Amino acid sequence: MDVRYATAPDQLPDLTTEQLRARFLAGGLFRPGEVRLLYTHEDRLVLGGALPAAEPLPLPNPSVLGSATFLERRELGVVNIGPPGAVTVDGSVYELGTREVLYVGRGALDVTFEGGAFYLVSTAADTSHPTTLSKDPEQLALGGPEGANERVVHKHIHAGGIRSCRLVLGVTVLAPGSMWNTMPCHTHHRRTEVYLYFDLGPDDRVVHLMGEPARTRHLVVADREAVVSPPWSVHCGFGTRSYAFVWAMGGENQDYQDLVPVPIGDLR
Repeated sequence: MDVRYATAPDQLPDLTTEQLRARFLAGGLFRPGEVRLLYTHEDRLVLGGALPAAEPLPLPNPSVLGSATFLERRELGVVNIGPPGAVTVDGSVYELGTREVLYVGRGALDVTFEGGAFYLVSTAADTSHPTTLSKDPEQLALGGPEGANERVVHKHIHAGGIRSCRLVLGVTVLAPGSMWNTMPCHTHHRRTEVYLYFDLGPDDRVVHLMGEPARTRHLVVADREAVVSPPWSVHCGFGTRSYAFVWAMGGENQDYQDLVPVPIGDLR
């Protein structure tokens, strides 16, 4: 497990490109036959990738969590960004198609992955909710071709859908010909958000904007790489082609609208 510490806004301008990527970009999450994890001190989120090969992969319990099992004090969102696969939770098998989501509640003991390519996001939890498979999420159409940001937001784990303690998670899919996501951008000071970009070609990239609105920085992000966005940071991006991304949040509340929009003209 990789461990990342929290960063204050005034530290950002002095970071080199390499330092910026080392603090906020999560690459190499999907390696055949491995579960790769990252622990960020921003709202104590854990993210990772599980890419089963010949044998099923168990969810490990890294010592940094200080718990008897991974989910002793945590809940977990699982998104299949690959071909169909299955997740087994305490003996119950859940079949996940491409872009389908499984919520695993606090207290589950044994979690294994088979087939597919599974993106993992976990938040601390002090309440338990049932493990639930999401196949028919609430959908929200946003943007349009005139802004190159026509997209559909699939809201899986949220206050009006699959219930959780702190985790909020969904998948956004951009229409062909659309490349902008999350414009106008925003901040939400009571939650940390993580973006995982996927469905990009090997030579395609997303330029992800982050930082305070008046002094933004950027990360060049490849397929299946994730960006950790602290509560004080804007988060939006533009790709070389259409793509999809998983957005996941954890923090003080689950209010999807608890955010501060940033007018495009205020960005620097």
